[in-house]
This record gives sequence, structure tokens and C-alpha cells, in this order.
Amino acid sequence: MADVNRGNRPLSPHLTIYRPQLTSMTSIFVRLTGNALLVAALMIVWWFIAAATGPEAFARANGFVTSWFGDLVMFLSVWAVWYHMFGGIRHLIWDSGHMLDVERSENAGIVMIIASVLFTIFTVIVLW
Repeated sequence: MADVNRGNRPLSPHLTIYRPQLTSMTSIFVRLTGNALLVAALMIVWWFIAAATGPEAFARANGFVTSWFGDLVMFLSVWAVWYHMFGGIRHLIWDSGHMLDVERSENAGIVMIIASVLFTIFTVIVLW
């Protein structure tokens, strides 16, 4: 028999009452940083190909990579590498069955955010 009340049921969770949790947002950003790292990887590959192609191509690519926009992309990529790595470690811990309760999961998310910022600052200071 067909469900005649199908259109009157609420969606769960409804977008107007749903509050994103820290754990879900940090997991979403792990995926976003993984995809965003492709931009920096393509910039680096373009830079290497231009270096192998000739001086004019290298000058164009190097000018872009060392511009303010290129510097911003590379800086954010350093953060994305650290954030993505700490997110992967957190997921490995979860896959082993540890830290699955709400409080420790949220604490792990906070630690992941703070550690990625601190490691980014340290990396930029050391490599610059």
C-alpha cells in the first residue's frame, strides 16, 4: 500500500534547525584542503615544466608563483598540508576505535586546528 502521508513528513535534520558540529566541519575542511592542495600542486608542476621549457616560459611562471597571489596560495598550501595531515591522523585514531565520544572528538578537532596553525607558522619561519 502506498504511503499517502509521504509529503507531510519533516526532513531530518532540517536545515533551519541543524547546527553543524565541530567534528563534521573539521572533516569537511579535511576534504576541502585535500582538493585545494591540487591547485598548489598544479602551480608547482607548471613552474617545473616552464623551467624545462625555456627562459621566457619560466619567467612567466616564476612571476606568477612569486607574486602576492602565488605567495598567498603557497602559504595557504602549507597550512592545508598540516591540517590535512592532522585530520588524517585523527581519522586513523577514530578508525582504530579510540576517541569516539563527543567530548574527546571535539577536543581532537580543536587540537587539530591549533596544531595546524602552529606548525604552519613554524614551517614558514624555518623555511623563509
